[in-house]
Amino acid sequence: MSMMVAFNLSSLNAGFFILLGIPGLEQFHIWIGIPFFISYLVALAGNGVLFYLIFKERSLHEPMFFFLSMLAATDLILSNTCVPKTFSIFCLGPQEISFPGCLIQMFFLHYSFAMDSAILMAMAFDRYVAICFPLRYTTILTHQTITKIVMGIISRSFCIIFPCVFLLKRLPFCQTLIIPHTYCEHIGVARLACADISINIWYGLAVPIMTVTSDLILIGISYTLILRAVFNLPPNEARQKALSTCASHVGVILMFYTPAIFSVLVHRFGHNIPHSFHILFANLYVAIPPAINPIIYGAKTKQIRDKISLLLFPKGNL
Repeated sequence: MSMMVAFNLSSLNAGFFILLGIPGLEQFHIWIGIPFFISYLVALAGNGVLFYLIFKERSLHEPMFFFLSMLAATDLILSNTCVPKTFSIFCLGPQEISFPGCLIQMFFLHYSFAMDSAILMAMAFDRYVAICFPLRYTTILTHQTITKIVMGIISRSFCIIFPCVFLLKRLPFCQTLIIPHTYCEHIGVARLACADISINIWYGLAVPIMTVTSDLILIGISYTLILRAVFNLPPNEARQKALSTCASHVGVILMFYTPAIFSVLVHRFGHNIPHSFHILFANLYVAIPPAINPIIYGAKTKQIRDKISLLLFPKGNL
């Protein structure tokens, strides 16, 4: 509280914000920061290795692995956008961030989330084609089709997030620019403005409803059709493998969407939820999914496991 008052009394440059961290849990920042930093290192190593293997090994140049490499690259962007600054807050206390830096962080945070959502939808479609139409897999998911899907993912994510930059740039900020959070996100920054932010609120609510909800519906339809096709198979190794693959994918999807949707809903409707809990939970979807994704996909995908074994133990595999 005393630190908050000190910042309120100081004459801050209007071009800077102060990121406080997790208000109310300042005494635990260093302890929160340790597992947070470990998850960051795991995310860097796991996604870096995954991306390198898929890029280097020609045997992994298939649609499923291409989407997986996109997921790894996006998770690297998400981790590096937020985690280093957050960790410095946990270790050193409240940190300054310039207004342009805040906009850049906000853009890549939401852009990465939109990309991840679209990639998970593309991966669900890939699994649907592979399991329901195995003989037509290569004719449906051609290089041209994959290119169109990738361009659609990138352009859609850019087009829905980039307006947020202009929605924030137009706002006047005439108060002390203190953000009770570990990173800049759209609505959190907009609430500091001394002007009407109705457009920001409605746009910030409409985008998740139109994109994330539609992605989740299409993912749900894909896995419903996949499960129906799998259960029509006779009980054998192929059926168990398909179920295991689907289970791991669904686990990744739930792990990604649950904290993100919770954070969005709390910002709008969760006035009775402690702010410290909200901020702590919001940090989960920038730290945990990027660290867990390569572990889950690496453990569940035999081709990835074999290539990692060759990379780590080349002599033992000769």
